[in-house]
Amino acid sequence: MKWLTLIVAGLFEIGWAAGLKHTHGFSRLWPSVGTIAAMVISLWLLGIAMKSFEIGTAYAIWVGVGVVGTTWLGIVLFGESASAAKLASVALIVAGVVGLKLAGNS
Repeated sequence: MKWLTLIVAGLFEIGWAAGLKHTHGFSRLWPSVGTIAAMVISLWLLGIAMKSFEIGTAYAIWVGVGVVGTTWLGIVLFGESASAAKLASVALIVAGVVGLKLAGNS
């Protein structure tokens, strides 16, 4: 259950990172409300997950899920580049998250 909580926290991080693009500097009400709600939920779930994980592991996985997901959304939804270097870098982040999972407090 603790892994699910941490992954869902990361998914909400993806939501608020992508949502920021639609707020236009928090000048649009409903995208701003949704983005702020996703921020609060993401941090709340991260706080819950940190009860069961080491801080470095929880934070790195939360950020890793967010970076990988936000990069993917940027490519798919916003037409951002999908260069070999970018994809290789994302693969290294995934490898790091997997390494943290294998290295401890699972």
